[in-house]
Amino acid sequence: MDGRILIIDDVATNRIVFKVKLGAARYHPLMAAGGAEGLRMARKDRPDLILLDLMLPDLSGIDVLRALREDALTRDIPVIVVSSSPALEDRLLALEAGADDVFVKPYDDDLLMARLRNLLRCRQDLAVLAEGQDATIFGMADAAADFRHPGHLVLVTDRPEMALKLRRDLSPRMRDRISVLGHSDALSGTDAESGGADIFVIDAEAGATPGPERALRLLSDLRSRSTTRHAGICLLTGPAARNEVKMGFDLGANAMLTTEMPVAEIVLRLRAVLRAKRRADQRREQVQDGLRLAMIDPLTGLFNRRYAQARLAVMAERARRDGRTLAVMVADIDRFKSVNDRYGHAAGDDVLVEVGRRLGMNLREEDLLARIGGEEFLIALPFTTLDEAQSVARRLCQQVEQRPVVLGSGDSLTVTVSIGLALSETCPLEAAGCDPIGVETLIGHADQALLASKRAGRNKVTLASRSAA
Repeated sequence: MDGRILIIDDVATNRIVFKVKLGAARYHPLMAAGGAEGLRMARKDRPDLILLDLMLPDLSGIDVLRALREDALTRDIPVIVVSSSPALEDRLLALEAGADDVFVKPYDDDLLMARLRNLLRCRQDLAVLAEGQDATIFGMADAAADFRHPGHLVLVTDRPEMALKLRRDLSPRMRDRISVLGHSDALSGTDAESGGADIFVIDAEAGATPGPERALRLLSDLRSRSTTRHAGICLLTGPAARNEVKMGFDLGANAMLTTEMPVAEIVLRLRAVLRAKRRADQRREQVQDGLRLAMIDPLTGLFNRRYAQARLAVMAERARRDGRTLAVMVADIDRFKSVNDRYGHAAGDDVLVEVGRRLGMNLREEDLLARIGGEEFLIALPFTTLDEAQSVARRLCQQVEQRPVVLGSGDSLTVTVSIGLALSETCPLEAAGCDPIGVETLIGHADQALLASKRAGRNKVTLASRSAA
């Protein structure tokens, strides 16, 4: 796995040891001997992960963590704190400042590498979501979002006494809703509680029923299901469950909790998982918004020309395959320039929105309506005869004209549209030598018919000539 790892440690031997281990695992280590240098490198080089010592000569590791989390450029970089201090207070401070995990020396090398792989995968998932997106346009570089509203935590265990104790310990310290499910309920996916969980805490303690092996299978299963794939997942293990912890990280667990871990530490780790989960959810929503913006006209909420052309090509192919006709209309608002000149561009926007709404209200769900430029709209009616298409076109003209459009200023005006109509030829797949016209040509024919409607006095429907259509 490729990845650049920034090591921030003032002890040269520690940096060298990390460099050798990371190099052997085919990572690319970067090294900084102090906090200020580490922050500069983090901002400049944007590493995939940071290994941070708490004891630094210039800045404390806690100050470095806080600075990383406050900077939009470094906020999402995973940080593993490696500390020689066994004090609980130091661990809690590191987690509260934004550390993704804390390893206390002497630590298990295999566990550290498993956690490193785990965090790099999460980092790469976020990077894929943001790939090709401008962070400033889609809000990915904004200040950290407020994630303080309650989440939903699901404890998965078949030990009622353990669930009761953990719930009793966590409830006073967390505002989140806490539910309890048995392993079979969570695994089956039939319980409504499992689909809406932000975090699963799975009982994986050795000696418990059903035990760590089934807990790991449940972890894998939850990661494979669409309703739970993006949830945070934590395993609750015994203090010596080295193999289970390593396997859990490799299977995609977000954190490991132990039965001997102080409640305050459990709470901080759960909060960190919830923050990361919501940050990833936010990224997914931003990507979906970006995709929506790529196909929607922002003023009218209708499809734009780019999407309409692709959709129309699919509709035309389906019509050709089934030997049916496809009706295509181009509608244009009459004398729209005079609306802008007399009432202003805000009034023009009001007219565009209202005309788009009226057109949409009089079409079927399977029809296509798009704003393809200025005051021009594209309409496509699949599986529609000539008589049906002409009837729809006339109705659209009537619906636009019959009621004045009320402007934001309080003024009202009567608006009309002219429509050009073209129909594709029926062309079954089995028809030898049949060569149906393309989508662009069909739109062009409708455009020519639209010009004829304008010349004929506007507020009219004109059918493209058979020689064209």
